[in-house]
Amino acid sequence: MARNYSTGEVKRLRRKYEELYAKLRKLDSLADRSYQEITAATAKIAGSGSMELLEAIPVDELNREKKGIRVKALHDAGFHTVADIVKANVHRISAINGISPEGAQAIKQAAAELAQTAQSGTKIRLSADDKNPDSTALVTALCKYKHIRSAVEAASQFRQNYDTVLTQAMTASKPASGGIRWLFTSSAKKNEADAACDALAQILSDTNLAPLNRELEVLRQFTFTTSKDAWDDFSRDSISYINILENIEPDRVGSGDGVYGLPEELAESVADVELDLTGLRCTLRRYQEWGVKYAVAQRRILLGDEMGLGKTVQAIAVMVHLRNKGGTHFAVVCPASVLTNWCREIAKHSDLSVIKVHGNGKEAALQQWLTDGGVAVTTYETTAVFDLADAFRLTMLTVDEAHYIKNPSAQRTGNVKRLCEHAERLLFMTGTALENRVGEMATLINILNLDVSKTIQPMLALSSAPQFREAVAPVYYRRKREDVLTELPELVESMEWCNLQPEEKKVYQEALSESNFMAARRVSWNVDDLSKSSKAQRMLEIIEDAREQDRKVLIFSFFLDTVGKICALLGENAMEPITGSVTPMRRQEIIDEVDKAPAGTALVAQIQSGGTGLNIQSASVVILCEPQLKPSIENQAISRAYRMGQARSVLVYRLLCDDTIDERIMDILAEKQGEFDAFADESKAADDTLELDKAAIADIMQAEQAANGEQRTVNG
Repeated sequence: MARNYSTGEVKRLRRKYEELYAKLRKLDSLADRSYQEITAATAKIAGSGSMELLEAIPVDELNREKKGIRVKALHDAGFHTVADIVKANVHRISAINGISPEGAQAIKQAAAELAQTAQSGTKIRLSADDKNPDSTALVTALCKYKHIRSAVEAASQFRQNYDTVLTQAMTASKPASGGIRWLFTSSAKKNEADAACDALAQILSDTNLAPLNRELEVLRQFTFTTSKDAWDDFSRDSISYINILENIEPDRVGSGDGVYGLPEELAESVADVELDLTGLRCTLRRYQEWGVKYAVAQRRILLGDEMGLGKTVQAIAVMVHLRNKGGTHFAVVCPASVLTNWCREIAKHSDLSVIKVHGNGKEAALQQWLTDGGVAVTTYETTAVFDLADAFRLTMLTVDEAHYIKNPSAQRTGNVKRLCEHAERLLFMTGTALENRVGEMATLINILNLDVSKTIQPMLALSSAPQFREAVAPVYYRRKREDVLTELPELVESMEWCNLQPEEKKVYQEALSESNFMAARRVSWNVDDLSKSSKAQRMLEIIEDAREQDRKVLIFSFFLDTVGKICALLGENAMEPITGSVTPMRRQEIIDEVDKAPAGTALVAQIQSGGTGLNIQSASVVILCEPQLKPSIENQAISRAYRMGQARSVLVYRLLCDDTIDERIMDILAEKQGEFDAFADESKAADDTLELDKAAIADIMQAEQAANGEQRTVNG
């Protein structure tokens, strides 16, 4: 019978297979080596951490269960801690007067058991501020693994699709690889060989191999040079590093609870969800990905994660997944103070189109959304304009700060509930703990799931009991920072973009028309009534969240009049402010008073006076009222709380107004910081180059005046 493939063509196909699988074996070896480096480095750090713990445990603890260990003899010989025993060998211990070789073995065994327990519970913390040899070895190993991971995933997908077929094709095509062998091959085997060659040619085609070859080529060109490269990459993308570590060593990062507290049956249904996050422009932590799967699986939920855990990003990820499954219309309802922030976050972290439905053009924006789809972001008050046709369906409605609709008789509650009737899915969000506000929780759950609402009604008095948590689990999901973030980030920074209201805009434009730079810098704070200030309203929400989470707050502003206005607004919830006129002795007295004050208390300070030389570890939320002209001033202020002795993660909020001088200052400082990072060493002289000079200030004002129809000489 005639051959479809010549001997040379068959040999080339088989050689292509061998060359490809040689590359894959090399990749396997590289991945295995990186994997082993990660586990070895992790074990070393865990061992060092456990040794520190053992150094604090007296040797007397070895005899806690009355094992007959001669503790006094150990003390007399200089063994005072369990760590001393772990470091010593049996021979040295048995040389102690009164301790036999058998006794020494028992002592070592007891110490080893304690060491194992200590090491198994040791969590890994990585910080660019602590580049010790052990953490550097781990970050370096993680960096290598990160850069080969895409190739490993592509290879895994290729093998999953084709390994079996290729193995069979290589065996069946063998007779066609030799001329003499072919002559003595039966017709049936020749047919099989031709079919096998067809399979090899198709699978090993350049088009089919392109994705895998691209990844292998990128990996081939990757040159890893120094540990500095690894730390720099870690600083830019620490989440990827923590995700890799969490996947390889789950007990060393996070809570170690793969289902994050969900009942077993519910956890299984969540785990079965396969996400399509094509178009998401950020990396999710594992607990965040689990939250996204929970929302997809349960359809109508209340996500109550503590502030700082990224509820917004989880909501965006859910919308991306649903869009990829055919969803077209999404809506977000939020307080006016975070409206701009939501729009920015959606645009930054996804390829979803976003439309702000608010202000004078709200009706036109609503019609555009109805026609084009995407994400409509609106406020509680503006929901009144969402007069939708009965048959209209939106894929998902997200309601941020959902406790705003706790009052069933309020107009905004009614408006949001009407909007909920058009939603196929609901995602309510709140960082406020609702376990102690069980009435509010019940109101929200009644909107989300009537069956669950009926189940929990008789149990409301048991809101802290396990059976209540299990009953509410299909609807309400809350993780705390200490439960899921045992590693970095310990410092969480957020830019809170606010939208100017008419009163604020009028005062701001007056400052521009007068070319008054310092007045323009006080944007939002220089209105007569702070109830009209978008920054002030966002500040109050942050303080309320802090109170709910048992946190205290530091508020910094450059301007004395802003400090005074904020103190007047907060009343008894604010301590005596720290300004330039407060003596050093009184400053310390105020700080001591903060230590004893209740959660939600705020200390307001001029950043020049309260931003240096003070230790205020009892506060863990920092609010910066306006951007400073030199980054080090902000960093010093943050360091009042984020320093040795701080027991909690520190949350930093920068209050900024969209389309104002705030945005221009932040852009220029970011540009200067980038130039500094690229060309300068860390020094005071270099830091001084980051400060905005008079020329930069003049440029900022001229650009802002032009944008607002003004053009004057700057009066700083």
